[in-house]
Amino acid sequence: MARRKRNQKKADETLVDIVEVRDSAQSFVDENQRLIFGALVALVLVVGGVFAYNNFYKKPRQAEAAEQISKAQEQFERDSFALALTNPGVGYMGFIDIIENYGGTAAGNSAKYYAGISYLNLGKYEAAVDYLKDFSAEGTITPIMKNGALGDAYSELNDFDNAMKYYKKAVNETENDFLTPYYLKKVGLLHERNGNFAEAQKAYQEILDKYPDSAVGRDIEKYITRVAAKG
Repeated sequence: MARRKRNQKKADETLVDIVEVRDSAQSFVDENQRLIFGALVALVLVVGGVFAYNNFYKKPRQAEAAEQISKAQEQFERDSFALALTNPGVGYMGFIDIIENYGGTAAGNSAKYYAGISYLNLGKYEAAVDYLKDFSAEGTITPIMKNGALGDAYSELNDFDNAMKYYKKAVNETENDFLTPYYLKKVGLLHERNGNFAEAQKAYQEILDKYPDSAVGRDIEKYITRVAAKG
């Protein structure tokens, strides 16, 4: 009998604990319902704000940026790199202004690559490095192009360690039948310049083995013969 009373008392205490937890939770809701309601409203506003930002601000800016960059791209394709950077004409922005005004858009990001290549062609290699590094490269082709162009810029600056680093990055990106052998050859040439003839031969041989039908591969055997004689 005493044992039954103890069990009953324990069950009652457990029930009291559960009721107290429930009541304290309900009390918290009652006392703080304005705060909770405000938080829910804030959440709705945040979600709605993201939707509004994407549809009423971001998308129109993307369209504006795409329209603005078109004239600069035309000048770039004509090799008018200085005009493409700052003054493509008829009231349109050059790549530099597009980067400053539309930096968060896809066109603003592309403008960084165009600016880097423009400065590379104009012989302003440090500026080329700055813009190319800021460019966010996605997909399978643009990372190769970005790293290869950085290799070219550092090579022009006589910074051959960084040039090698970025040429190798270009080679180690997704394989491309045109770009990969092109930058492999540059890796070989840089090794050859540094007197690393065995490494140069390895790069040239890889071109011959993997990309014999590429523009670079069709005459790579003479480079292999040359470094083999030096080694």
